[in-house]
Amino acid sequence: MYPQGILYVVATPIGNLQDITLRALDVLNAVEVIAAEDTRHTSGLLSHYGISKKLIAVHEHNEHQSAEKLLLLLQAGEHIALVTDAGTPGISDPGAIVVDLVRKAGVKVVPIPGASAVVTALSASGIVQNGFLFHGFLPASGAARRKVLEALKSQTVTLAFYEAPHRIVECVADLSNVLGEQRRICFARELTKTFETIYSCSLGEAQAWLQADTNQQRGEFVLLIEAAVVKEAEEIPEDAVRVLKLLLADLPLKQAVKLATEITHEKKNILYQFALQLKQQSE
Repeated sequence: MYPQGILYVVATPIGNLQDITLRALDVLNAVEVIAAEDTRHTSGLLSHYGISKKLIAVHEHNEHQSAEKLLLLLQAGEHIALVTDAGTPGISDPGAIVVDLVRKAGVKVVPIPGASAVVTALSASGIVQNGFLFHGFLPASGAARRKVLEALKSQTVTLAFYEAPHRIVECVADLSNVLGEQRRICFARELTKTFETIYSCSLGEAQAWLQADTNQQRGEFVLLIEAAVVKEAEEIPEDAVRVLKLLLADLPLKQAVKLATEITHEKKNILYQFALQLKQQSE
């Protein structure tokens, strides 16, 4: 019986072809097979670096079937690199289904880190607060998109979304209407490419910026929205504030919030947000 192969999950450039790690190139050179979201796209990357390998297509329409095929190859001893068109596999791109099946079968999975559009955008935005929540693509339907945004409206961390050019105008309109015109947005467009744009403004100003230059409606987007404002202490009943502070003095944050919620019957998310604020003020 052959020793099992290894599945390498390889991050590839999101734009500039030089944004690939030396380790990733070593892996792509060494494996027997490369599983790619779009074999034509990946062929261009491989050709640029003088790499020639057997390619197998793994995209959203065939991932389940391809995962089974890849597992058989791995169990036969072949090493495989899993890539998508841009960035890290499994992050709003195919890959998670393959990795899940392979791991459950006991085959080794090795991540080869590298480019990620959302992390690239966050690093240059200047609006990261208390961490971030990455949602990926919002629903294409306006009604479904607004419903998701309503559910995320009170999050006290930066919200991160991907969006396609043909939906960017209507998506930004919904962001403004649901989250409020005063919230700040950062557009990160065509990252690491020739026409890279990183621009911040209020959601109330965002539509005018997009309409002023239709070129800014082109390309793939990362949208970053600043966190919701934490509810002020005076908006929480005084007895609830007192109970929460007493509990926080002796208990971990989550446990203190849980007990304070049970004692005061205030909304857990409001107490949790206020507890985070208290913690930050004490640091």
